[in-house]
Amino acid sequence: MVAANLYAAAAAHADDGPSVPPGTEPSASAPVEVDPADPDLKLPEGATLAEPKVLDIKMVVEDQGGEERREDTNTDVTFALQAEVLFAKDSAKLSDQAKARIDAIAQEIKKQNATQVRVFGFTDNLGTHAHGVVLSKQRANAVQDVLSRDLNDPNITFDVRGYAEQYPIADNSTEDGRKKNRRVEVTFPRTGS
Repeated sequence: MVAANLYAAAAAHADDGPSVPPGTEPSASAPVEVDPADPDLKLPEGATLAEPKVLDIKMVVEDQGGEERREDTNTDVTFALQAEVLFAKDSAKLSDQAKARIDAIAQEIKKQNATQVRVFGFTDNLGTHAHGVVLSKQRANAVQDVLSRDLNDPNITFDVRGYAEQYPIADNSTEDGRKKNRRVEVTFPRTGS
């Protein structure tokens, strides 16, 4: 797997810029209060502190073909699998090689002791929006079914959605970009283990 700074470059070329599905926004908050009167702070005369802001640290690892991407942030782990790895064209039936990839994600969910898992399906912007919504939801459901069987844990809650062409991560005007946008993402909280 190759660390992909290219993800940031690809995201910059997305249709309306990178965006995230509702409920997946970073939630980092300031870890400590900063006392502006602290003598060790050594602010120049008349200077003031800006409002505290914590940036979410994100590490992205993507395999060379872009078929699988893992994003780790302070709070979450996200696996994104290209649709071509999981399904035949315009299908929601999982391929033979899909099970092994989904099994690996299930193992990571177990390792993190996650009890909430989001499975979101996405398509490119070809075809109708209505068809994309149905297909992306069917694909997300197919991945969730395998995860649910692998995990076999009644304490895990799944949030499964199909977003069609909403929330592109790459430029839909090229086949390479559309290929990245056709994906299923599995996200769960990070526990630090």
